[in-house]
Amino acid sequence: MKTKLLGLMAALITSFTLSVQAVELVVGGKGYTEQLLLASMTEQFLKANGYDVDKRDGMGSTVLRKAQLNDQVDLYWEYTGTSLRTYNKIKDKMTAREAYNKVKELDGKLGIIWLNPSKANNTYALAVRADDPKMANINTLSDLAEAVNDGEDFKFAANIEFPVRPDGLKPLQKTYDFKFKRSNVKKMDPGLAYQALKLKEVDIALVFGTDGRIGAFGFKVLGDDKGFFPDYSIVPVIRQGTLQKHPKVGELLNTMSSKLDDKTMSGLNAKVDVDRQSIEKVAKDFLKKEGLIK
Repeated sequence: MKTKLLGLMAALITSFTLSVQAVELVVGGKGYTEQLLLASMTEQFLKANGYDVDKRDGMGSTVLRKAQLNDQVDLYWEYTGTSLRTYNKIKDKMTAREAYNKVKELDGKLGIIWLNPSKANNTYALAVRADDPKMANINTLSDLAEAVNDGEDFKFAANIEFPVRPDGLKPLQKTYDFKFKRSNVKKMDPGLAYQALKLKEVDIALVFGTDGRIGAFGFKVLGDDKGFFPDYSIVPVIRQGTLQKHPKVGELLNTMSSKLDDKTMSGLNAKVDVDRQSIEKVAKDFLKKEGLIK
């Protein structure tokens, strides 16, 4: 009887110890390559540091934002421009630092803490095929506007939400004073837009600054010479309550953030989208290369 009692006590102690050590953190992520990579990298990095992680990726921006506000997601990687324009409805032009400080201030009031920003900026851009003779003298969005106004009939591929975003097609056309024909605007899945441009099904496509397919497919990004698109710095965001309970998590995320820049994210995205490596492998290889896990 005494032996059984001692065994039960030992089991309870072990169970309690494991429950203390295994802190469950819910890591969120959106539904495209870069976000799936960031979620996987975060999951593997935190697990290597003793945390029990529940990864929930594949969400839309608004759904993920609401999940964090409702305490269903502890942390994920967000973009300053998305919070500034989409969540907080601010249209003022700002520098990267100003945008970061503003969203940090506004979201802080809601219990969302913006940690240290990375050097990766995944802003929107318009791209063309670098070898397209029609685009030889079109290097900026002002050049594009002039060509459209002179009668050039360009087909433009964009994701479904871009035409209705507050930083999307309509205000872009207003800023640069041009307008695509409605029949020439092709709405499609973001990944298909890259393929459509590559296969010459369209002349211009909406792309993201850190997408690895830009270089791999030989695209030329048109300069945003009027500074229309806001900065989309990639930053880890965490619930205030989570950070207060687990300050080390904030330190770990800041360490990971310091390893990311445009070239790094573009290269990682290309390994998935171009080389067809798995999300988990690319994430793990990056963490090992940077000495974040063994």
